[in-house]
Amino acid sequence: MNISFYKNKGLILSVIFMTGVVFSDSSFAASKVEIDAKVNATLSRFYKEVGAAKELVKISKGALIFPSVIKAGIGIGGEYGEGGLRIKGKTVDYYRTAAASIGFQLGAQSKSIILLFMTNKALSDFRNSSGWEVGVDGSVALVKIGAGGSVDTTNIKDPIIGFVFGQKGLMYNLTLEGSKMTRIKK
Repeated sequence: MNISFYKNKGLILSVIFMTGVVFSDSSFAASKVEIDAKVNATLSRFYKEVGAAKELVKISKGALIFPSVIKAGIGIGGEYGEGGLRIKGKTVDYYRTAAASIGFQLGAQSKSIILLFMTNKALSDFRNSSGWEVGVDGSVALVKIGAGGSVDTTNIKDPIIGFVFGQKGLMYNLTLEGSKMTRIKK
């Protein structure tokens, strides 16, 4: 057999694997208790690393926290994570995020994502959707962090703001475009 057969076979296996990981409803599903514990830990870390984090969460109408979104790929990639939507400090719903991508990529990474809904309309639009996609159903302004974790809260006017953390602090030059968030029953 020729080399292109093996390349195509590898590509097909990669697509099947990533489809299973990204769009699985139960393979990696965590319980409410597990998600809530991870959300609490992620918020604690967020509060430590970003000076205005507590203030921003407090004035937001809702906070969607994905403690661990796993992204992996070999040419074709995907990402998946589960999290909770909190309103006034209480978890009201659970969500998953998933995305697929094609292009040069090799490897895997884990990141945490926090979306803050700053207006009632943005939160309502999100909650009333059957599947909300960043860049299609709403845009998310990723917040840049200054020296020492400072954020200028006086200039934040966007209805939805987002923060992305890596294993070693905030990750820069990232996009959430194409990420789809869907409510899950727990």
